[in-house]
Amino acid sequence: MSDKPAPASPPAPGASGEPAALLEPEALDSALAEAEKAFGAADTLDELAAAKSAHLGDKSPILLARRAIGSIPGPERGPAGKRVNAARQAAQESFDSRKARLEAEEALRILNEETVDVTARTPRRRQGARHPVNVQMDRIADLFAAMGFSIGDGPELELEWFNFDALNIHPDHPARTMMDTFHIADAKGGQGSNLVLRTHTSTVQIHTMLNQEPPIYTVAPGRVYRTDEVDSTHSPVFHQTEGLVVDKGITMADLRGTLDHFARALFGPEAETRLRPSYFPFTEPSAEVDVWFSEHKDGPRWIEWGGCGMVNPRVLRACGIDPDVYSGFAFGMGVERALMLRHGIGDLRDIIDGDVRFPAGLRVEE
Repeated sequence: MSDKPAPASPPAPGASGEPAALLEPEALDSALAEAEKAFGAADTLDELAAAKSAHLGDKSPILLARRAIGSIPGPERGPAGKRVNAARQAAQESFDSRKARLEAEEALRILNEETVDVTARTPRRRQGARHPVNVQMDRIADLFAAMGFSIGDGPELELEWFNFDALNIHPDHPARTMMDTFHIADAKGGQGSNLVLRTHTSTVQIHTMLNQEPPIYTVAPGRVYRTDEVDSTHSPVFHQTEGLVVDKGITMADLRGTLDHFARALFGPEAETRLRPSYFPFTEPSAEVDVWFSEHKDGPRWIEWGGCGMVNPRVLRACGIDPDVYSGFAFGMGVERALMLRHGIGDLRDIIDGDVRFPAGLRVEE
């Protein structure tokens, strides 16, 4: 007789406390009921997610029952597997149904609580304003574009030929010294580069005539440079608007009509202009343009506005245009000058000193 104890008999399938017991119909029904109860009690998507982990997660009774299928005899695995899958599918459907309901409730809550009334009037506070000079140049460009003019542009660093020679201002011409030009030094520090900062936007007119066949109707607003000291009426950097027309049969009458329309558009329908004989090397005949201001702060008077004239035949020839076939007129006005006249600004430094109150104080976009 052996002294060793007899081996213990294996527990019967489905005994209480063993994994196989989870496969019993009563156990599966109980697990499913608990899952459905937990899903139904969840009031938020977060609570529902926690309930899913407890009742459909890896350690949930239904999933543990599924793993226990391998521990029961073969003939019983088929029916047990069907019961487990049915319970799992029913629990999943209960979860999906509750999730869809909670998502719909959440969407409705967001729609009700976070709706923005796009028709509501809200107070608006201006955070800034475009600079009046830029607005003025855009106004001028829009005006001439409406008249059929193109808007020209060109480099601010120019060859002397474009800035002077092509405009009939030769090296020994006295008008050349009146331009107070910024000359650009060459690599050796001298002034032999033949480059200057443009002193007028007439250089754009030269580029246009060289690259375009007449008829030409163009206006060129832009920044220019002269070696002036800053004071109430001068600045080394300022803006000009220059216009050019080249076509057959152009006369001073066309120039006068264009300037009258320009003046009324800028200064009001009652604006009056006059032309006074003057001299510019690039126009012949030439004139100064004055505008009448009846409500000037110093009393009614004529105020100088700009220069104009018929394009000098030498300028046309320099650009390859036959002056016997074509004629034209040109004019140029300072943008800051027009802005000061339009709004009664007495000191140019108010425009350029950077005070943020200045742009907001002018209604230049009306």
